[in-house]
Amino acid sequence: MADQKSAPAEMTDDDNPEWTEEMFALARPAAEILPFHIGEAATDEPLRRGPGRPPKENRKINQTIRLDADVLNAYRDQGKGWQTLINDVLRRNMPAKP
Repeated sequence: MADQKSAPAEMTDDDNPEWTEEMFALARPAAEILPFHIGEAATDEPLRRGPGRPPKENRKINQTIRLDADVLNAYRDQGKGWQTLINDVLRRNMPAKP
Protein backbone atom coordinates (compact mmCIF):
# COMPACT_ATOMS: atom_id res chain seq x y z
CA MET A 1 0.00 0.00 0.00
CA ALA A 2 1.33 3.44 -0.94
CA ASP A 3 2.36 5.92 1.71
CA GLN A 4 -0.55 8.32 2.18
CA LYS A 5 1.77 11.34 2.23
CA SER A 6 2.99 10.51 -1.28
CA ALA A 7 -0.44 9.73 -2.78
CA PRO A 8 -1.03 12.43 -5.48
CA ALA A 9 -4.69 12.94 -4.55
CA GLU A 10 -3.74 13.64 -0.94
CA MET A 11 -0.95 16.11 -1.67
CA THR A 12 -1.64 19.81 -1.13
CA ASP A 13 -1.22 22.20 -4.04
CA ASP A 14 -0.19 25.73 -3.02
CA ASP A 15 -1.08 27.07 -6.49
CA ASN A 16 -4.57 25.61 -6.28
CA PRO A 17 -5.76 25.59 -2.67
CA GLU A 18 -8.99 23.93 -1.58
CA TRP A 19 -11.90 26.38 -1.65
CA THR A 20 -13.32 27.65 1.61
CA GLU A 21 -16.95 28.60 2.30
CA GLU A 22 -15.93 32.27 2.04
CA MET A 23 -14.46 31.70 -1.44
CA PHE A 24 -17.66 30.02 -2.61
CA ALA A 25 -19.72 32.91 -1.23
CA LEU A 26 -17.66 35.41 -3.26
CA ALA A 27 -17.67 33.36 -6.47
CA ARG A 28 -19.50 34.67 -9.55
CA PRO A 29 -20.10 33.08 -12.96
CA ALA A 30 -17.33 33.74 -15.48
CA ALA A 31 -19.92 35.29 -17.83
CA GLU A 32 -20.39 38.14 -15.34
CA ILE A 33 -16.67 38.89 -15.16
CA LEU A 34 -15.06 38.12 -18.52
CA PRO A 35 -15.95 39.69 -21.87
CA PHE A 36 -17.10 37.33 -24.58
CA HIS A 37 -14.65 36.86 -27.44
CA ILE A 38 -15.37 36.25 -31.09
CA GLY A 39 -12.08 36.00 -32.92
CA GLU A 40 -10.02 38.91 -31.61
CA ALA A 41 -12.93 41.28 -30.85
CA ALA A 42 -14.59 41.37 -27.43
CA THR A 43 -18.37 41.67 -27.31
CA ASP A 44 -21.15 41.75 -24.73
CA GLU A 45 -22.97 38.88 -26.47
CA PRO A 46 -22.19 35.28 -25.52
CA LEU A 47 -21.09 32.83 -28.19
CA ARG A 48 -24.07 31.03 -29.70
CA ARG A 49 -23.95 27.54 -31.10
CA GLY A 50 -24.91 27.14 -34.71
CA PRO A 51 -27.88 25.05 -35.76
CA GLY A 52 -25.65 21.99 -36.14
CA ARG A 53 -25.71 19.33 -38.80
CA PRO A 54 -28.95 19.13 -40.80
CA PRO A 55 -30.92 15.94 -40.10
CA LYS A 56 -30.58 13.10 -42.58
CA GLU A 57 -33.60 11.99 -44.59
CA ASN A 58 -33.17 8.35 -43.58
CA ARG A 59 -31.86 8.38 -40.04
CA LYS A 60 -30.55 5.19 -38.51
CA ILE A 61 -32.39 3.86 -35.46
CA ASN A 62 -30.45 2.65 -32.46
CA GLN A 63 -31.83 -0.82 -31.72
CA THR A 64 -30.65 -3.63 -29.49
CA ILE A 65 -30.58 -7.02 -31.18
CA ARG A 66 -29.41 -10.33 -29.76
CA LEU A 67 -27.07 -12.31 -32.02
CA ASP A 68 -25.15 -15.52 -31.51
CA ALA A 69 -21.53 -14.83 -30.58
CA ASP A 70 -20.11 -16.65 -33.62
CA VAL A 71 -22.33 -14.63 -35.99
CA LEU A 72 -21.34 -11.33 -34.40
CA ASN A 73 -17.65 -12.24 -34.35
CA ALA A 74 -17.75 -13.23 -38.03
CA TYR A 75 -18.96 -9.71 -38.93
CA ARG A 76 -16.60 -7.97 -36.51
CA ASP A 77 -13.70 -9.88 -38.06
CA GLN A 78 -14.50 -8.12 -41.34
CA GLY A 79 -13.08 -4.94 -39.80
CA LYS A 80 -14.28 -1.37 -40.07
CA GLY A 81 -17.82 -1.10 -41.42
CA TRP A 82 -19.05 -4.39 -39.99
CA GLN A 83 -22.28 -2.82 -38.73
CA THR A 84 -23.03 -1.42 -42.19
CA LEU A 85 -22.34 -4.88 -43.62
CA ILE A 86 -24.93 -6.40 -41.26
CA ASN A 87 -27.41 -3.71 -42.33
CA ASP A 88 -26.78 -4.51 -46.01
CA VAL A 89 -27.27 -8.26 -45.46
CA LEU A 90 -30.50 -7.64 -43.55
CA ARG A 91 -31.74 -5.26 -46.28
CA ARG A 92 -31.10 -7.83 -49.05
CA ASN A 93 -32.93 -10.50 -47.04
CA MET A 94 -35.80 -8.55 -45.51
CA PRO A 95 -39.30 -9.91 -46.04
CA ALA A 96 -41.34 -8.49 -48.88
CA LYS A 97 -44.12 -6.12 -47.87
CA PRO A 98 -47.56 -7.79 -48.04
